[in-house]
Amino acid sequence: MRTKTITYDDKIARYFMAASIGWGIVGMLVGVIVALQLAYFGANLPPWLTFGRLRPLHTNAVIFAFVGNMLFAGVYHSTQRLLKTRLASDKLSWFHFWGWQAIIVAAAVTLPLGFTQGKEYAELIWPIDLMVAVVWLVFAANFFWTLKIRNEKHLYVAIWFYIATIITITVLYVVNNLAIPTSITHSYPVFAGVQDALVQWWYGHNAVAFFLTTPILGIMYYYLPKAAGRPVFSYRLSIVHFWGLVFIYIWAGPHHLLNTALPEWAQTLGMTFSLMLWAPSWGGMLNGLMTLRGAWDKLRRDPVLKFFAAGVTFYGMSTFEGPLLSIRSVSSLAHYTDWIIGHVHAGGLGWNGLMAAGMFYWLVPKLYDTKLHSRAAANAHFYIATIGILLYVVSMWTSGITQGLMWRAEAEGGGLLYSTFTETVEAIQPMYWARLIGGSLYFVGFIMLAWNLLMTVKGKRPVETKIDVVVEELEDGVPLKKIVFSPPVILSLVVSAMVGSLAVLNELASTLLIIVAMFTAVLGTIAIQLSRTEGSVNWHRLLEGRALVFTAFTTIAVLIGGIAELIPSMVIGAQDRATTAMQPYTALELQGRDLYVSEGCYNCHSQMIRPFTWESARYPGGISTAHDSVWDHPFQWGSKRTGPDLARESAMNRGPVWHYNHMLDPRSTSEGSIMPAYPHLRSSALDFGLTQSKLSVMQTLGVPYSNEQVLGGEDDAHAQARSIAEALRSQVEIDAPPAGVDVALEDSQLVALISYLERLGRNRSAWEGEQGDAPADVQVSQADTGASDTDASETEAAR
Repeated sequence: MRTKTITYDDKIARYFMAASIGWGIVGMLVGVIVALQLAYFGANLPPWLTFGRLRPLHTNAVIFAFVGNMLFAGVYHSTQRLLKTRLASDKLSWFHFWGWQAIIVAAAVTLPLGFTQGKEYAELIWPIDLMVAVVWLVFAANFFWTLKIRNEKHLYVAIWFYIATIITITVLYVVNNLAIPTSITHSYPVFAGVQDALVQWWYGHNAVAFFLTTPILGIMYYYLPKAAGRPVFSYRLSIVHFWGLVFIYIWAGPHHLLNTALPEWAQTLGMTFSLMLWAPSWGGMLNGLMTLRGAWDKLRRDPVLKFFAAGVTFYGMSTFEGPLLSIRSVSSLAHYTDWIIGHVHAGGLGWNGLMAAGMFYWLVPKLYDTKLHSRAAANAHFYIATIGILLYVVSMWTSGITQGLMWRAEAEGGGLLYSTFTETVEAIQPMYWARLIGGSLYFVGFIMLAWNLLMTVKGKRPVETKIDVVVEELEDGVPLKKIVFSPPVILSLVVSAMVGSLAVLNELASTLLIIVAMFTAVLGTIAIQLSRTEGSVNWHRLLEGRALVFTAFTTIAVLIGGIAELIPSMVIGAQDRATTAMQPYTALELQGRDLYVSEGCYNCHSQMIRPFTWESARYPGGISTAHDSVWDHPFQWGSKRTGPDLARESAMNRGPVWHYNHMLDPRSTSEGSIMPAYPHLRSSALDFGLTQSKLSVMQTLGVPYSNEQVLGGEDDAHAQARSIAEALRSQVEIDAPPAGVDVALEDSQLVALISYLERLGRNRSAWEGEQGDAPADVQVSQADTGASDTDASETEAAR
């Protein structure tokens, strides 16, 4: 054996850590602002600083800027020590760093300007998506190259989670962001309607799983034992934790779409696998907390261990609540309410935020060979942050349950007890103020962290870590075939095939197959354990020495769930398009829909009426079906109702004048509304020149526009806009244009948006009816779309 001296590259970790803290302050500040905007609508400053535009900036800043930079710092620092080698390429590391910061700056500029794809956690426009793909692949190349040149044969558990993160995020991000551009700032996704919803939440749920969970778990497995001075509690439990999460998590996305137009089999799969997540998730939490055994006395004195212990506890709480919310009956109450917001922030602030703080407080003094400036300030930060999180989450739980119960409450004589949506909004206003206070406390605690760490490094020089390592032989002499075709692999493939078959079986057969698969897994595991002989080499231990094989197995485990859910859905989508009575949007309605997306209206409004009696009573026109959104690129079902559902908006018979007044002054039409005003839509001209390119791309995506409609789209849009403007001018209330506005009413963005809102709930445009093609008041009905005429109450009972 030979030895060599390694000098670790800790500078890149320091830079990523500093970026995480800086962007964390920005992201949390924006979070405080949007919380204020919900508590006090006057805090909205259109056009750029409204809730609909700032909320995506907040989520992207916290996820990709704060947590993203933090995980890169942790991965780069810990990987070098676990593999006993320097990062493979300094140039790739720095390209990764500056590229990622450029992406964040681009997002911070474009999102407030209204440039968005309109998909949660995937709002960034296509040029930025390309930047993300390039930078992520550079990160992956640097990581796997480092893995190849490692001097430590054995892959520690943290490395497993890093591998899973890199592979899965690559697949998720590419598939969900497949789109065709119409301009440098706009594109349409290749998927539509139900299929787009499934792909989006396959991505959205697993972005949480593999960007906000698995890499942080890797960081937990490295830094928590280091801080505690104790080994990981259970090696076997870490194996169960890893493979259970990697295989099961990828199936759980459809639980975000329960009780919607998503096919029943997909909803059942999502709910079933979400419930199964309890086991590996809590196994990981217990593994983390039990690592502190024998070190509980340190917990009283050491703020680092306080943050880690609380972070892991919040991980356990969030991963208990997630499966709970995936139960269909619980989802019927919680979905679209603030309960979901509380759940997300328990994970974001509690799990990610506290783990980040623990890592920073431990790592910064190590990198500068000094002591933390103030333990007292760190302890104060811990208690302020914890109180802030609890106030935030409890207020959102209270608000969410209140919303869910008020929406469904029935009066004694029948009908809805709270018939006006704003009654619910007014009831939960105190909880929005409580949320603002909780979030502000957390933000103050984070400012204390930044000050404490800045004072810790002030006047200090970073240390350079050099070690002498023994260069290990990476070959173990075991034939590859023995690892690939071993009993555990064969058992996993058999069980995976059984589970994957659920998508094509009926309910009874699926239930029986789940039982058979569970028994096969249990009995097979027992048989493998009994067949082991004394002195035999642990199979998983062999796998941990084969980085390429380990990565391949991880990739397969991830892909199985995605393929089993997405491919059948695409086939069903093609059938829906061939049989639907739904006509595509007119040119002006399409432009209006893009404005709806640009303003972030999906952040507050859903477009999905669920099969419940209270929903059909509140929103006339029938429950939503897959056909309603068959031409929607992207889908707009939403995930939160700060305002009412809009799927059947035309059935409310409000008319263009109501929408005009509502957009300029929401309180004039809806007393108690907290929606911001949108005067800039009246004063901003619509870019009619983009109409043809948009129609052309939609045609390419399979939307049935004729060549004549594409070529004449701009003229048609102008004609419909003039028609709406004439109807508006005929009303005394809006005879005079607003002061200082020189944009003709028919050329304004507001008219385009009104055309879209008036279309929602119709199977073809009222404008086409005015042209003599069809009655103007044709509504989307269950008969129109090929669905059964079972009413909402019968559908609810059947489910």
